[in-house]
Amino acid sequence: MSSPCDPQHAPVGDVGAVLMLIDSRLKTIHEGKTETDPEQQALMDQYVASLGPKGFNDVLDGACTLIYMFMTWLRKAHESQDKDVIEYVVPTLVGSMRMMTKSVRPEVVPTMTGLVVAAGIGLSPNLWRNQYGDWTEEEMTPLEVTAFLLAEHINRITDDPDFATRMITEALSRSDES
Repeated sequence: MSSPCDPQHAPVGDVGAVLMLIDSRLKTIHEGKTETDPEQQALMDQYVASLGPKGFNDVLDGACTLIYMFMTWLRKAHESQDKDVIEYVVPTLVGSMRMMTKSVRPEVVPTMTGLVVAAGIGLSPNLWRNQYGDWTEEEMTPLEVTAFLLAEHINRITDDPDFATRMITEALSRSDES
């Protein structure tokens, strides 16, 4: 029986734009900076403001697609070691989000956790989230944080600071070819 949250029914969104944002954050952290360069942040803010409502929804869908792709990779990596991705990824993710009190309000941690669990069991995170109503402004930064933390988790597992970004870029390139 097919689920209404099956990824085949989900819009892909603008994965490239979200990947650009996440990659920028990853590079900032790996350069040892604690804050985003104000000029770079202004460019990102200007880009996001230029999107309009449809573009903004495409970015939301793209973030969820990215989370799905990261969790799919993590699930396969964990299964190859006879481990459960939910057991090994979710507690670390929740612990990290709970420490990020300036970016992630406690009340949105369950929603972000639900997105990750949905993706981890093969459901579309955006379709799962949509059943609970519209996205809230309070969920925007935590959504980015969730994608960032998953990418960083993958990079740590692979001991390669660019692995997650490269993996998605290669997948996007393959999909453009077909």
